[in-house]
Amino acid sequence: MSADAGSLTTGAGAPPLPAAGARQSLGSRLGQWVSGGLVRVFLIVVGLFWLVPTFGLLLASLRTPEDMASDGWWTVFTEPSQLTFDAYETLLKNDDITGSLLNTAYITVPATVLVVVIGSLAGYAFAWMDFPGRDWWFLAVVGLLVVPVQVALIPIAELFGTLGIFGSVTGVVAFHVGFGLPFAVFLLRNFFAEIPRELLEAARLDGAGELRLFVRVVMPLAGPAIAALGIFQFLWVWNDMLVALIFTDSGSQPITVALQTQVRQFGSNIDVLAPGAFISMVVPLVVFFAFQRQFVSGVMAGAVK
Repeated sequence: MSADAGSLTTGAGAPPLPAAGARQSLGSRLGQWVSGGLVRVFLIVVGLFWLVPTFGLLLASLRTPEDMASDGWWTVFTEPSQLTFDAYETLLKNDDITGSLLNTAYITVPATVLVVVIGSLAGYAFAWMDFPGRDWWFLAVVGLLVVPVQVALIPIAELFGTLGIFGSVTGVVAFHVGFGLPFAVFLLRNFFAEIPRELLEAARLDGAGELRLFVRVVMPLAGPAIAALGIFQFLWVWNDMLVALIFTDSGSQPITVALQTQVRQFGSNIDVLAPGAFISMVVPLVVFFAFQRQFVSGVMAGAVK
């Protein structure tokens, strides 16, 4: 049987492939250009617009209150002499702002670490340990994801008042841990379930107990998922104001509440608000960009088999 050299086919009934060197249609070339360079340009433009408020806040924090009252922050490009660090010196002398920054760290770090640790242990238990009612308990945990925070504010406030932790950092941390655990357990359980059973059985044959198996085998594999969970929890707690506004007092309030309090006297506190707001914004950005690779890997974990 001879094949026609002028037409190549992929098999019986398959349409002929275009000959080598054949010109693409205008629609095909336009589609490739749109899906390639144009999309990249569009994403770059969107990213730059997304960063404009942050960049503008940075420049505003480096200007004096008089300059900010007279014109916009973009005038620094024509008058760079406006830039000064006096506002940050004033910020460091403001005990309310510096204390609130420390309170934010005291709240965010424990709330993130506890959610990651407890969520990892619970996720592993739901994925690989057999105990009575395991599936029903997991469904109950997943059901807690739909409970709004606003529903629990008053009952938990009364509970914390009875326990004597209302208005303290401990109460805010406990609230964030309680509402962060359902998502943590759900995310990590699904990630741990994707680990090959043969790997765990091989470790058990080598004499590894459940705790050693969890620490030496499971946790090193869970780096992307834990990084994604840590970023989610960190951003949620750091940027929270509703819970902190209700469950903290003047001695335990985080930066979000402190800045909201300073806004009441906006005209006289602009030199504190601008640098304080920039610091409050830049810390989550630094954390996200530092772990963005692990964040993307963790979000996509289990999406492709």
